[in-house]
Parts: sequence; structure tokens; C-alpha cells
Amino acid sequence: MSYSITQLEDALRNVIDPDFNQDIVSLKMVEDMEVRDDIFHFTLVLTTPACPLKEEFRRDVEEEVGKVYPGLAVNINFSSRVTTQRSLNQETLSNIKNIVLVSSGKGGVGKSTMACNIAVGLAQKGAKVGLLDADIHGPSIPTLMGIEDDKPGMVQEGTKYKMIPVEKFGVKVISMGILVDKNQPLVFRGPMQASALRQLLLDVEWGNLDYLFIDLPPGTGDIHLSLAQQYPVTGALIVTSPQKVSIADTRKSIEMFINPQTAVNVLGIIENMSWFTPEEHPEEKYFLFGEGGGQSLADEYKLPLLAQIPLIVGLDRRSDNGTPAVLNRLPLMSDPLKDLVEKVAQKIAVSNAAALAQQMA
Repeated sequence: MSYSITQLEDALRNVIDPDFNQDIVSLKMVEDMEVRDDIFHFTLVLTTPACPLKEEFRRDVEEEVGKVYPGLAVNINFSSRVTTQRSLNQETLSNIKNIVLVSSGKGGVGKSTMACNIAVGLAQKGAKVGLLDADIHGPSIPTLMGIEDDKPGMVQEGTKYKMIPVEKFGVKVISMGILVDKNQPLVFRGPMQASALRQLLLDVEWGNLDYLFIDLPPGTGDIHLSLAQQYPVTGALIVTSPQKVSIADTRKSIEMFINPQTAVNVLGIIENMSWFTPEEHPEEKYFLFGEGGGQSLADEYKLPLLAQIPLIVGLDRRSDNGTPAVLNRLPLMSDPLKDLVEKVAQKIAVSNAAALAQQMA
């Protein structure tokens, strides 16, 4: 039987990407169409390797192709080109497509844990990911990533030297915690913090990255303002716990980012420690720190609540041993984080598309 590529392409025009409300052909997501051995082969280029819509696309494609050629098998090769909202004249850190800040109003809510798991989760999906620990005074990324005893390399570029990040779980990592003695207290005034951050960000051979996640210190301060005002930031993720005191402090963080002087797009809110679940009884939930705080904050600012991450006995122990929970074989621990990874990637892609459309308007 002969097959028409034109008819097959027309069939694909009925497959809609719900994030952009356009068909996959118009979005230039379809490449390399051919029919070989009674199988329709083509490449579907996604905006992120962590796209949560793969199976939905597969189902819709098979349905639409079946309407034209009943019984024709379909083989989709999923590929990705991570998007960016940066214009071509932005030369600073031009090798990094997306810089994402991970922030919290107060300490102790698991901000660094979320940053590590999102970075590792995206790397596991095939993205090129970096992780910068910008908490100069209390760096915890080395412990969470299991690189406390590692040191960055050095490479010379002309008359300058650059650090080579430590790589773990496919993520390139830089932290003040691996540059100095881990028992040495760091005393920096505000301007010194900004200078140290600049070195950690610019004097590093990051290579080409799809995503660079920057784990901020808790609260609001010089580092937050320096990043928001001086560098091309894609957006910010806000981490909170359900507690009233955490919600109150988190509100200040959101206000800082949406302030016209900073104008950083808040991608969404992550509620950590939403409830306690015993590892032996995954169906049980105990709301130790209150309930609904993250959702109420999201509703107040009309932001998406990207995830509610449970508190599970053993999670902190595994994190302290340098193994991010997203890699855990226990679905109770890893599934909420894997879902979060996909939603973060999805929000970044949608945000980039909206920003580019606004630039072209």
C-alpha cells in the first residue's frame, strides 16, 4: 500500500499541544517524516526532554493517523530543543539558556533539597543542567549532592583562569562549600557577597547548559537583588512549608520578585513537608505543619502550586548521605519529585514562549 506524506502531515495538524494551543506541525515540532516497512516514522521535537505530555502526544498521533490510514503503525522519535526567552544581543552567560532562581522566605523549608532534586531530575531526563549554590554563609548543596570532599578543577582562558564545576548525577555543581574548608565560617559583608556570587557565576566554565538552577540564601537580600537586576533570569521558584510563619515570610519573597525594580517572573510555588507519611503506610497522611498554606498563597498571587511534597521518614537520611530522593526506587519518595521536575520544565517552556511573543508584539 502507498502512503501520502502530505496526508499524514495533515493528520498531524489535528494534534494540538495544550501548552501552546497550536498544532504540532505549525509549531515546527515535526521532522523527518517517512513511511518504511508499513510504519510511519517521524521525530517530534519537544521544548524540554522532561515534557510530561509525551504519552498524550503518542496517543493523539496514533488516533489521528488511524483515521487516515487504519492499521498503520506509528514510531515517534522524541527529541528536544530547550527554549530560551533571551534575545540574541544578551551576551552575558549566553551559553546558558535558562537561569532559574530557587528561593524561600525562611530557612529550613527544604529549598536546597528541592533545587538538588529538580536539577538531578532534569539531568536524568537528558537535559544539560548546572547547579549554583549561592548560599555563601550556609552552603548545603555539597552535603545534599555528596561532593563535600570534591574540588573544582581549573582551566586557563587567555590570561584568566576559570573553575571547572564538580559533576555529580549528571549535574555541574559549584558551591562555596567546596572551595573552602567545610569547618571554616565565612564572614562576608553585603558587597563582598555580591562579588563572591559574581565569581561563582561568571568565573566558571559551565559549558552549554539548558538550565542553571541557583539555590539562593533564605530571605531577601543583596544576592537576590544582584541576580534579579544584573543577570538574564528566566524565572523563580518559591519553596515554602504549610506553616503560617513560613507562608508569611514567603509572601515577602514573592513581593520582592514581582516588584517592578526586580520584575522576575515567578514560575510557581512548591510546598514542601505538606504532610507526614510513614514509609510503611503510604496511604496515611498527617498534617504536622498545618494544611493548605501553599495553596492559599498560590491563590492569593494567582500562581500555580507546582507540587506538594510529603515528609517521609528516611528522606532526610538519604539526603544527608548525598543521594537526592528523585533517584530513590521507592515511588512514594521519587514520584512527587519526578512530577515536580516535569512541571517545572513545562512552566519554563510556556514562560519562554509568552516572553518571546511579547518581545515580538
